[in-house]
Amino acid sequence: MAPAIASPTSDDARLSLRWSGRISLTPRILAVNSIALAMLAGGFFYLDSYRTRLIDARLEQASREARLIAQALMATRMSDEPTLVTRLARQTGMRIRTFAPDGIERHDSRRLGVANFRLRDPDKQPMGQAIGRFLDAGIDTVVGADRAPLYRERPRSRGFRWPDVARAVWTHEAPASLWRAPDRTPVITAAAPLGARGALMTTVNAADITSIVRAERWRLAIVLASVFLASLLLSLFLARTIVRPLRMLARAAVRVRLGRAREVVVPRLPSRRDEIGMLARAVSDMSQALRVRIDATEAFAADVTHELKNPLASLRSAVESLGSVRDPALQAQLLDIVRDDVRRLDRLITEISDASRLDAQLSRTKFEPLDLAAMLGAIVEGRRARGLPRGIRLHLDRPDSEPLIVNGDGARLARVFENLIDNALSFSPDDAVVSVAASDGGPLVTVRVEDEGPGVPEDAREAIFRRFHSIRPEGEAFGAHSGLGLAIARTIVEGHAGTIHVESREDRVSGARFVVRLPRAIGDGDRIEP
Repeated sequence: MAPAIASPTSDDARLSLRWSGRISLTPRILAVNSIALAMLAGGFFYLDSYRTRLIDARLEQASREARLIAQALMATRMSDEPTLVTRLARQTGMRIRTFAPDGIERHDSRRLGVANFRLRDPDKQPMGQAIGRFLDAGIDTVVGADRAPLYRERPRSRGFRWPDVARAVWTHEAPASLWRAPDRTPVITAAAPLGARGALMTTVNAADITSIVRAERWRLAIVLASVFLASLLLSLFLARTIVRPLRMLARAAVRVRLGRAREVVVPRLPSRRDEIGMLARAVSDMSQALRVRIDATEAFAADVTHELKNPLASLRSAVESLGSVRDPALQAQLLDIVRDDVRRLDRLITEISDASRLDAQLSRTKFEPLDLAAMLGAIVEGRRARGLPRGIRLHLDRPDSEPLIVNGDGARLARVFENLIDNALSFSPDDAVVSVAASDGGPLVTVRVEDEGPGVPEDAREAIFRRFHSIRPEGEAFGAHSGLGLAIARTIVEGHAGTIHVESREDRVSGARFVVRLPRAIGDGDRIEP
């Protein structure tokens, strides 16, 4: 069982999430969606600035109203002042007081019978108001809002202890001030000069501002709670649709890593057309390919064991017999058998080694453009120079002289065509013709190797490309071929994104035609997949 190996790649730094990569996807989805909720919750703090603007507007309004009331009082006689103060207090809903130039209170609308200014006792209010005051205090603390001074009554003879009255008398302005009632509602006072008569002061409990702000906060809280619930449900749904299939795929991958590939059914999620579905199908295909690769490796190992047993058994029998044989002729014959078996084992082991490493070597090989026509010409000329057996002729057929450029490994492709030509020569009868033809078929380059031998039965045309499947020509000694040639040829061709197959010749009754198709290069090392 292969251990789990961490192989860092260049993508690790680009895709790393640092600290967030240690947290599960579900809490991360919830955290990201909570950012929008936090921004929406900031509306609570925006309401504080809204309340500040309301108070500023009310302060300006109180200052203007104080000036208007002062002008009305200065236009009437001193004896009519109590009557006008009473009437204006009822009309405006404010508590109106007048002060003499020495700061002593002269008239008070409350004492004149207009009880329109009353501060609420927080201890006698219902629980809802207490909760509202608690929330107000908490939000004011968070936003760092300035806390207005507590409103307290002053003695009648100490009018100048009201800041607004003192400023109105001494500066002839109309100032306004904000105070805090015991129940945290704002109290607004304003003063205006009365000329030689002194000054007046208005007082109003602006509890409606607190009511407006609390009502807006309540509406915002309802919206926030609804959005939070919807976001929570959507986040959980999103996490479920993402995290659950990923966990299933992770568990399946772990079981494959532990060597239980045949027992694992990786979910393909055919109904999903998103990235999760693509990942599921990719992992499923990967596990199936891995299963096929494992089966092929095990079958290859079994075939290797079987193929090695025959020459080893023959070699062991010959070696054991050498010790008991005294006849020199028999000893020489046994030594010939040993030499043949050793050569057979050497050839078999070499080709087994090549076949087992071929896939890995092809995956690392950098393909280069090469002229397939020139390669075939050199292979045919070289084979002719070494001599052709039994009067067989080797013919190269090219319709034109243009190069046929493909991307590939020249040595590997040359081995494919040399193997096909050697097979054709082996199966051809005496004085036959072996033809090699190359043609340009648009995006593909096609190479055909034809012989005049017995051909390949239709039911065996796929089997001959399997490893250790060997059909010997008549008269050839046993063990001259390992049965790996065509299997290696198919591996090389498919590693070049090509195809190889065998078919019957169309112009003769007997004979086989091996057809190899490779994608033609289109420039800069590109190639067209077949």
